[in-house]
Amino acid sequence: MRTLIKNALRSEVAQDPITIKGWVRTRRDNKSFSFLEMNDGTCLANIQCIADAGIPGYDDIAKMTTGAAVGITGKLVESPGKGQKWEIHATEVELIGEAAADYPLQKKGHTPEFLRSIAHLRPRANLYGAVFRMRSRMALAVHRFFDERDFTCVHTPIITASDCEGAGEMFRVTTLDPSQAPNKKAQDFKNDFFEKATYLTVSGQLEGETFATALSNIYTFGPTFRAENSNTTRHASEFWMIEPEMAFCDLEGDMDLAEEFVKYLVQDALENNEGDLDIFCKFVDKSLRQRLELVAEKPFKRVSYTEAVEILAACGKKFAYPVEWGVNLQSEHERFLTEEHFKGPITVYNYPKCVKPFYMRTNDDGKTVTAMDLLVPGIGEIIGGAQREERLDVLLANMKEHNLREEDYDWYLDLRKYGSCPHAGFGMGFERMLMFATGMKNIRDVIPFARTPGNCEF
Repeated sequence: MRTLIKNALRSEVAQDPITIKGWVRTRRDNKSFSFLEMNDGTCLANIQCIADAGIPGYDDIAKMTTGAAVGITGKLVESPGKGQKWEIHATEVELIGEAAADYPLQKKGHTPEFLRSIAHLRPRANLYGAVFRMRSRMALAVHRFFDERDFTCVHTPIITASDCEGAGEMFRVTTLDPSQAPNKKAQDFKNDFFEKATYLTVSGQLEGETFATALSNIYTFGPTFRAENSNTTRHASEFWMIEPEMAFCDLEGDMDLAEEFVKYLVQDALENNEGDLDIFCKFVDKSLRQRLELVAEKPFKRVSYTEAVEILAACGKKFAYPVEWGVNLQSEHERFLTEEHFKGPITVYNYPKCVKPFYMRTNDDGKTVTAMDLLVPGIGEIIGGAQREERLDVLLANMKEHNLREEDYDWYLDLRKYGSCPHAGFGMGFERMLMFATGMKNIRDVIPFARTPGNCEF
């Protein structure tokens, strides 16, 4: 059984013998021995292996180039070198898989653009190995957070007939010849696979509500898709969403849970990062740790949308997007509020009804809805949520305003007919949270294989 490098480096007592298997980062040869720097992806650190000439397998040492897969058996001993506690004195080396001479990840700097073009190899780079280990640990933290609070995990469908956001930016799912596929107005889908217009989901929220009104507190965690032609550093066509939904919950309770959730994930990133946070702080964003600690420790300031607009209008700063009541806040507005005005995380609530989806609960003023966004420094919006409209008559009126057909949402309306109750929830883009936790500036760099307009490789 092989020993993982991260476990070897944690050892308090030397083990004899041990076997590690991984990939060569560098090799240096002397006349009678060689140094091999090995990494198996379990942690950021490499382990140094010293192989003396003449040991079994040493005849292949010249083939153990950067990128080659190698097995090392030997004794774990204290290292006299700086920056490492242990090294391995090999008693046997094994060449498992050679790396051709054109192996692209040599020991030099590589641009993010180049590494995206070899996304099948970039996890071997130190930075991206750290990113995807962080992604794995944070996914575990998401499930832990909700499990500790008695939420039930629900797997909502990827294929849907409902447009949750009402924006129409959805990918069609069809088995018909695209040149002969009916448009939505024709309503002639009898020859299509599902016999109706179907799409890749933009959100699991509506389906999640059906389970919240039965199981009380639920959450979904899965892929979502947006056919939005936005080729920016913040948008992807396929991304993962975390969407809790809570029965008998209002906007206040929704904000409480969302703020607690963000703080929990940030604290987990600070405490359980296997040393990966260090590489982000060193090479990506030197202020990252300070910003994470700020969000972990400082309470979220709550401010209404109207108050936020007043602050932005009075600040004297010229924005690329003009600020006025009734328009959505842009990233530049959100970052000004968090980074310059409040100097910390904030929650903005009670947005104009005209810029929000049909399912959000209308406030008594008739102009705003019980929507909320959590904003953090360096990113802007990291969570969006709302109390849902539980009143059937009001929901029907909202659907009419959004030109949605009742027959397409009859099952959703049933939730208001049979035992309706106040309920609320929110959505967190998992990649947006990862960008915040790692300091990475492009969403393509926190997704294993990015799908963006014009790009669907691998």
